[in-house]
Amino acid sequence: MNLNIGINLNETITDAIVDQLIEHEPSLAERSREDIPRTCTANRILASIGALTSLPLFLKIKDFVDRSLLEESDPSLLNRGMFVPLCRDNEQIYIAVANPWDPTAEDTFGQQYPDLEVTKVLAPVAEITQVIETVARTSGPSQSDLDAIEVDERGDEVHDFNVTEKHEEPLAQLVAKIVSDGVKNRASDIHIKCEKDRVHYSYRIDGDMGEKFEIPMKLKDRVDAFLLNLMGLAPEERAKRPGISGRFTVNYLRRPIDMRFERHKTYRGYHVTMRILDKSHFEAKLGVGSLSFDSATLFEMEKVMAIPAGIIVMSGPTGSGKSTTLNAMLRELNRPEDNILTLENPVEDEIQGVLHCDIRPEEFKPMIASFMRSDPDIILMGEVRDFDSAELAIEAAITGHKVLTTIHTPRASQIIERFEQLGIERWKIAQTLKAACAQRLVKLLCPYCKIKKPGLTEREIKKFNLTEEWRETPVCHRNIDGCNECGNRGYLGRTAILEIIPITPEWSDALSKGDLTPYELELAVREQGILPSLRKSGLKLVREGRSDLDALRKVIDMSTSD
Repeated sequence: MNLNIGINLNETITDAIVDQLIEHEPSLAERSREDIPRTCTANRILASIGALTSLPLFLKIKDFVDRSLLEESDPSLLNRGMFVPLCRDNEQIYIAVANPWDPTAEDTFGQQYPDLEVTKVLAPVAEITQVIETVARTSGPSQSDLDAIEVDERGDEVHDFNVTEKHEEPLAQLVAKIVSDGVKNRASDIHIKCEKDRVHYSYRIDGDMGEKFEIPMKLKDRVDAFLLNLMGLAPEERAKRPGISGRFTVNYLRRPIDMRFERHKTYRGYHVTMRILDKSHFEAKLGVGSLSFDSATLFEMEKVMAIPAGIIVMSGPTGSGKSTTLNAMLRELNRPEDNILTLENPVEDEIQGVLHCDIRPEEFKPMIASFMRSDPDIILMGEVRDFDSAELAIEAAITGHKVLTTIHTPRASQIIERFEQLGIERWKIAQTLKAACAQRLVKLLCPYCKIKKPGLTEREIKKFNLTEEWRETPVCHRNIDGCNECGNRGYLGRTAILEIIPITPEWSDALSKGDLTPYELELAVREQGILPSLRKSGLKLVREGRSDLDALRKVIDMSTSD
């Protein structure tokens, strides 16, 4: 059984871990033993392993690392064994390991420091990798290496492209640096753009585009062809298609990372966007990390997910984390007795026990009949974008299926209107829609350099339509100079905020008869005061000192009050 923590465990150890999980949370005993690991976070499983091996669990080890000790170690050896040294005193050397049963770490430091006792602590793979990557750097090729590239040559096909090893070919080393720096800096996307007299690449980090880095102009076509080659496509495909979509996998410090590739022609050449689908530092689970919504919203989501049939729709702009939240919901719904199928383009997050279908838009309609004959219980549809996909979602819900999907609308209440625009009758929408949700990702202030202030100014209160109490409410704002921890950005990471409109039978009936408009439905939910709006959730982050108004106004209309 693969518990997704970088360790292969035999059945005896697996049984012992499951027993530990049940002892910690007795309600898990109601599930099958095979199903239990899938419902627990990696950290909870790791805690159980720590209890079995009598090793303390450290979820955050970066602050305990002695840099001099780390720099004396071989990064490739640390990476192979997945361990790092932390610190030492006169009697002991402390090391963090991902696999407590692997003797490599003890043997290595036991030989290197024979007079010291080796003491192990347990740490997540992602944390150990984060420490290793601070000393395992991928350097770019020198300018002379780039100048020496013959532009009329064709490079050999690249297999299993490793972005953290040294490549002899300067062009391969350049692409390796571009990708590895993106992964290391937790970028969501890499952009390569051609302008009149220059080619450059940049990263989108925490929702913002960053510094532009130059690529020699003569390498414009070579970089383009190299990236197509990673997907097994010939450069000639550029002339056949105005837009090219695909994906490839890179190897970063021994872990595979999917890259979603989009290329389209521009006036001066091309624009490439590569989405980095690195799940090692993020575990999509409701109520955890960036999906730690407020208790009322989480409870309402649990109620909606318990309904046997109907549609749950997540709305929001591109890059607002809609698919991530739906995949977290799918993990909660994942049971051995249910047949779960997904229709996506592309598949972004594979879940064990779920059958994922990666289909192109032109394949959607022919696939529908075959898809429904596969006897699904739960269906995840990547996006409702036309009449065919909207009709499938509605018909599947009417015939007793549970459907999760996304759609592009600014507000949750506009989901109903969007379905109508696509040609679906109002009564069908009202009878099948169980929850209309809107989501945004809000940047978080760097906790190491954020600046505190006693309250907001009069101008800010009027500008963002706030009450006078904010004048004396302590808040924080971004340090424009930033620090080393946040890469001098002032922000560090993002969190999701969610607005949910549950469609009760009474409201469904009123919508069907035309007695209630979607906007009136939104107002009715707000008047109850139980479920927070996007604005209220965002202001809560500001009040807690986790974000600021500048970050909030970029994703939410702050000109109106609830």
